[in-house]
Amino acid sequence: MRVVFVLLFVSIFVGLSAQQADNYRPLADVVLDSTNLPIVFINVDHQMIYMESKITGRMTIIHNGEGRMNYADTVLHPGQTIDYDGYISIKYRGATSFSASPKKPYNIRTLAQPLEAGGKKQKVNLLGMGSDNDWALMAPYADKSLMRDLLTYKLAEPYFEWVPEGRFCEVILDSVYYGVYVLQEKVSKGKTRLNLDDPGETGDRLTGGYIVEVDRIDGENTYQSPYEATYTDLTPIGNGINVVMDTPDNDDISSSQRDYIHSRLRAMEDALWDDAFDTEPRGYSRYIDVQSFVDFQLSQEFTHNIDAYRLSAKMYKRRDSQDPLFHAMIWDFNFAYGNVDYDDGFRTDTWMYLANDVIISACMQPFWWIKLNRDPQYAALVAKRWQQYRREAYSNENIYNTIDSLAQQLTVCSAIERNSAAWPVWGRSIWPAYYVAESFEDEIGFLKDWIGRRVKFMDNELFPVGDVNLDGLVNVGDISACYGVLTGVETNPRADVNKDEVYNVGDLSSIYRIIHKSFFVEERDGSPLP
Repeated sequence: MRVVFVLLFVSIFVGLSAQQADNYRPLADVVLDSTNLPIVFINVDHQMIYMESKITGRMTIIHNGEGRMNYADTVLHPGQTIDYDGYISIKYRGATSFSASPKKPYNIRTLAQPLEAGGKKQKVNLLGMGSDNDWALMAPYADKSLMRDLLTYKLAEPYFEWVPEGRFCEVILDSVYYGVYVLQEKVSKGKTRLNLDDPGETGDRLTGGYIVEVDRIDGENTYQSPYEATYTDLTPIGNGINVVMDTPDNDDISSSQRDYIHSRLRAMEDALWDDAFDTEPRGYSRYIDVQSFVDFQLSQEFTHNIDAYRLSAKMYKRRDSQDPLFHAMIWDFNFAYGNVDYDDGFRTDTWMYLANDVIISACMQPFWWIKLNRDPQYAALVAKRWQQYRREAYSNENIYNTIDSLAQQLTVCSAIERNSAAWPVWGRSIWPAYYVAESFEDEIGFLKDWIGRRVKFMDNELFPVGDVNLDGLVNVGDISACYGVLTGVETNPRADVNKDEVYNVGDLSSIYRIIHKSFFVEERDGSPLP
């Protein structure tokens, strides 16, 4: 048995090493002739790409403009528009997105010269995104729609100071077709991204700017909270809360900068844990930008992100003279929208900020979100903001139109078919996806259906009972909307105001009673009559 095990181990190791030597090639050879998507050529001269260290490559991006074709054969099709042609450094990126997927993501830096000659960075505007030198090539795999990240960012964009932009593209690495990727801005400091000053060593300069994230422990500069993650009832779980440094990173941050940002995180947590956290003046509001936390929460909850609040949960802080508060921001939604089969991640009818009761992980959600949602004022802000969302970017019409627009980019010139040939996924169970789609159309249908059920749950939880037309109020407009359902003119599940599973005059009566609360008659024990 020991000999069999050793031989099996050796054969797996040799197989992986051979694949690594060829940079994790796709499972099938695919020929790209033309596409509506930008084409990203990367040449590393068949060097091995690593996770920890960078190597020099060259990158050429062909993009002839929106609505125009791009051709892989530049000899047969000369005169195409070159969006970028120059040196890059490249390495693998990601944690689960790297280890659990054969299709690997990359970190890219644009360079004025190769690493061997000094590797001077060069800021460039790639595909119409802001000028910078730090980029990611994301590699959707378990996300068979390829769009969960982009969909989230597009919907959330009106409500945040900044969200990452991204573009679908098709990648050819050392003449091998690698499939559809997303060339994307990274969460980083820069004039076209998070416009943060470099932190100094003393005074106001010491107080900003920083980017941190709740995540796995990463080096000695990780802030390890004195508080534990908790269950919904605030009973400690035993798992710690870790906040790691993004900017400055572990190699660049000084001890004084580390000590400052750790002390600020501690002060925020102390204010949230305090028994009087929700009394005026609300202590936590001296440390967090409440509106950005509300928007962060709604993005996590709308997507039912299984990693919500506990992994890749990013915050940034400017200098105190500019803004002394932590701002929350969004990143990483490939395991969202019902795309996981564990810890109730596939459900549409639960709140993720309460998920510590079901999640089994070394990385648990901080108690912060449970405490915030116990504050009636904060909870009211969440409900009011969701009502605004639903009238604007998160209306059913806009959500589905955005999905259709992204899907068309992938289907109009068969990019999704080429990607699926390189990385076969249809009809296969791909960890951790809950739904086994048989085709791209099937996956998009699942995504739309899941979102429809999710927003219905959130509407029922966050809109007033009787608010049929979703304007955040209960008034004569809802009587009109309900009447339209009763007469068969409209379809609206919220018209079942009294929850008897039928639409009738009883629902009109319920709305009328809500509007005219003075007509309510109470029993002697004080409870309202049905």
